[in-house]
Amino acid sequence: MEALFWVSFLAVFYTYFGYPLILMLLGAVLRRGADDAGADAAAVGGFSITVLIPAHNEASVIGAKIENTLATRYPGPMQLVVVSDGSVDGTGDIVRQFETDSRLCFIDLPERKGKGNALNQGIAAATGDIVVFSDASIMLDDDALIEIVRPFADEQIGCVSGEDMIEGGAGEGLYGRYELYLRNQESRVGSIVGASGSFYAQRRSIVPEFPEGIAPDLLSVLHTVTQGYRAISCPAARGYMTAVADSRDEFQRKVRTVIRGMTAIFKRKALLNPLRYPVFSLFLLSHKVMRWCVPFFLLGMLLASALLLPSPIYMVALVGQLIFYAVAFIAWQREGKVEPSMLSKVALFFTISNVAIFIAWVRYLRGVRQEIWTPSRRT
Repeated sequence: MEALFWVSFLAVFYTYFGYPLILMLLGAVLRRGADDAGADAAAVGGFSITVLIPAHNEASVIGAKIENTLATRYPGPMQLVVVSDGSVDGTGDIVRQFETDSRLCFIDLPERKGKGNALNQGIAAATGDIVVFSDASIMLDDDALIEIVRPFADEQIGCVSGEDMIEGGAGEGLYGRYELYLRNQESRVGSIVGASGSFYAQRRSIVPEFPEGIAPDLLSVLHTVTQGYRAISCPAARGYMTAVADSRDEFQRKVRTVIRGMTAIFKRKALLNPLRYPVFSLFLLSHKVMRWCVPFFLLGMLLASALLLPSPIYMVALVGQLIFYAVAFIAWQREGKVEPSMLSKVALFFTISNVAIFIAWVRYLRGVRQEIWTPSRRT
């Protein structure tokens, strides 16, 4: 039991703290200069771009999103493709109000077939050298398109992730900043293992076909690496979005995201081979696979510490775990009634995320695949 406890504890510690430390050390030795890769704003205009926005029932935000995108500065040719995936809430009517702008291409799909199909339809209509994928819920900085295209001046760069700044929601916002830190560190050494699903760009020549049930942002990164390019993060390319409306929405979003991510990685499992991809396989294993194993490590710690009583060290460990989960449970029960503390929000987000990952494993192993995409509703 002691071995179970300490192996589980060290695995959790490595996943959240050890891996970032390894990235810092690798960055000091193997830095690739990703932070400096890019072109000046005038040279950026040499790339034509297509901004692709898939939408399902986004009437509440699609008008503001189109206005924001068309107002964003870009010195070169820009095409905006909006694909409505069987929307029934008037999304299409709002988009059509902007059709007087020659940059807009609207594809109104009468039947809902999922995000993968919507993206494939949009790619078929795309004309830009660079495709910028953007959700309806994220609003871009004025220079966000310039910044996200800038790194493509380096011919080794095939995919660039923007930074989605989450406003509100301490748990999701803190986790978002942690993820951005990991991406930026991975960029310094090689390739990130996942782009921002809300805002990222890829060379159109290497955009893969998107099957339904696979996370598009993760698939784009994995495909970029298999094609011999690098995928990096660009801190200067920023968009802003609000937090997911409540913990129940966050739970469902996490389950859906993990199932789609598992499907993507297990279809590209050759990338886990350290002989072919020595650095990237380490990133993929540490950032994704180990993260998905954390629920089992947490259960191992809880079980082992309970069975090792009355040893004082394991008593402290058990009480600490129970208090943490109790704080999360109370925060969940009081959600929407009382403003929670920062600790409560973090405990709730961490617990919900790992319960969601556990449920995702159960569903994945039972053969469940997330075939239809449902956008998260944000505050």
